[in-house]
Amino acid sequence: MKRAEHEIRSNVGKLLKQKKIDVFIGYEKGTLPLRTSPCFVSSEKEARKLIWNSFCTNNLAVYLPHIMSRVKNKRSTRVGIICKGCDSRSLVELIKEKQLTRDQIYIIGISCSGMVDYKRILSQVNSDEVIGVDETADEITVRSKEGERVFSKEENLCEPCRTCKHAVPTVYDMLIRTAQQPRQATTSDSTVHDFLMKPREERWQILEQELGQCIRCYACRNACPNCYCKECFAEQTKPRWFGVTTDLTDIIFYHTIRIFHQAGRCVDCGACVRACPMNINLRLFTRMLVDEVKERFGYEPGVAPEELQPLATYSAKDKQDFMIEPE
Repeated sequence: MKRAEHEIRSNVGKLLKQKKIDVFIGYEKGTLPLRTSPCFVSSEKEARKLIWNSFCTNNLAVYLPHIMSRVKNKRSTRVGIICKGCDSRSLVELIKEKQLTRDQIYIIGISCSGMVDYKRILSQVNSDEVIGVDETADEITVRSKEGERVFSKEENLCEPCRTCKHAVPTVYDMLIRTAQQPRQATTSDSTVHDFLMKPREERWQILEQELGQCIRCYACRNACPNCYCKECFAEQTKPRWFGVTTDLTDIIFYHTIRIFHQAGRCVDCGACVRACPMNINLRLFTRMLVDEVKERFGYEPGVAPEELQPLATYSAKDKQDFMIEPE
């Protein structure tokens, strides 16, 4: 991790000094242990604060549409960004949707061995006053007032990382390989299959139970790279699609439409789940769309930069049973 961190700082410093980029989006130390924060670096000196560890979970691609929509001279502005596998796939989809162009972005790709779920670790620590954290290739050591506890990285990975098959970015201008080998998925994700095997009434009950916790803070929307609309359908008044309330019907309507908007675009990065203050299992529903798109269209978002999105093209071989043979 330290070697990768040094390479990031060194290369970003050179890029800024040589005026090859105007700003770089990366990670810096968080205000609390087990956390990192996204940061924007615009000078060689500032590059020294960039870090890399197993808590760099944010999908930084979320900032690109907003930055590029605000710069005055889009042609001459170039933004640098560090990308894990999932981040790079989100970036590819943004390029396909004309939110930015490839030549506007300088990508420092980094091979990923999986990100650690800090919430999972905190739930196992008796004291919530964590003093510090140390990291090795396989373990996380948490220091608190009650002493030290060692946690296995593998056992505390974020859920999407357990089944990720794209640990190395699909596009990059420079690739940094960490000392650890890129993580290879060792298990298949049975979440959706197990859910669909349940009776319809039980599935509806789970949906109501999960989404019923929503407080309409829109953190899921704000953390998602694909939710870049200047005016969200949830806030439109002409026409008003549904009420902006915490009524269960309004909540289900909001999440259903937002999730369907991710069809063929969601890269299963888990940003929405990590951002949710109520710990709603949104991935249960977004993952269903990911699996459905792959099964019906053979499409994985962000893997092939030249491949058209399934809902942006048409093939005579497309399955139509969902229209002509409803349940």
